[in-house]
Amino acid sequence: MKQTVRSAPCSLRQACFCFLAAVSLSATLWAAEGLRIVPLVRDDRVLVTFELADGFTDEVRAAVRSGLKTTFTYTIDLRLEVPAWVDRTIATAVLTNSVEYDNLTRQHSVVRVLDGMVEDSQVTDSEAVVGELMTSFHRLPLFRTAVLEPNREYYVRITATARPTNGAFLWPWGSGTSGQAKFTFLR
Repeated sequence: MKQTVRSAPCSLRQACFCFLAAVSLSATLWAAEGLRIVPLVRDDRVLVTFELADGFTDEVRAAVRSGLKTTFTYTIDLRLEVPAWVDRTIATAVLTNSVEYDNLTRQHSVVRVLDGMVEDSQVTDSEAVVGELMTSFHRLPLFRTAVLEPNREYYVRITATARPTNGAFLWPWGSGTSGQAKFTFLR
């Protein structure tokens, strides 16, 4: 007689574990694709370049076109990785970009505020320029290297949120997206 071996059906615990692993992996991959970060140390500054890919969605465009003030807030943390302990935040910067569309003049007013101080203000009639100004940042000198210890590994963590929000307005869970990138400070 020939015996066949059958595998037991997947238990509920295994199914839940597989589901949670798939959700966690997809959220991690989505966040990694959604926010691209490149830290760079030059002279006495940590320069941060980042882009919120697909941040200027059709829903955001519709909100802007309606004349509703739309704000993207980026919280940028410079952190030290501490083995077997909670990572330490060395410095934090808050970057806020707001856009307001005037339906009469058909002009967008974009204002960039860094740590409570107005850094830049532009008026444009191009929606593409607005999308670029709201989601792309190149070599922002956010942190001084004087606060860093030589030959240590650090990382920059950025959390992006949008207002107004109605749950899934900009990102799937409505709470924003985040990402991080490591670098080693050599001296």
